[in-house]
Amino acid sequence: MSYLLERLTQKVEIDQVIMNTIDKVLVLRFGRESDMVCMQLDDILAKAQREASKMAEIYIVDVDAIPTYIQYFDVTLIPSTVFFFNAHHMKVDYGTQDHTKFIGAFHTKQDFLDLIEVIYRGALKGKYIVDCPIPPSRIPQYQLIYRDI
Repeated sequence: MSYLLERLTQKVEIDQVIMNTIDKVLVLRFGRESDMVCMQLDDILAKAQREASKMAEIYIVDVDAIPTYIQYFDVTLIPSTVFFFNAHHMKVDYGTQDHTKFIGAFHTKQDFLDLIEVIYRGALKGKYIVDCPIPPSRIPQYQLIYRDI
């Protein structure tokens, strides 16, 4: 289903999208087309795109094409979903160690739509970090491992 979502292939394109998306949540999915979990997430994003169109714009980014943002957002696990609002990086408290991105696929389309709505409403109130509305049992769990500390 990734063919239904707009793809960004250059750093300049990502910069322009981040700077020019006004009063909407910008969703950037970092991953690979060939990965099964990315395919599952792309399916959910494509199904939710029409319903979320008044609140969000959704783009996919191939991790192999743009290493600059992969390092900047510390994308070590894929798929990773990053959110922006008016060029500000939005953070979400998922109950995990990393508040900067959602790692893994959403279980349902409604989970994604609920998260977008919470980010959108929080950003309109001036917040840069919001609480996740998704139940903890449906958030993928992982361990962060730091090398060379």
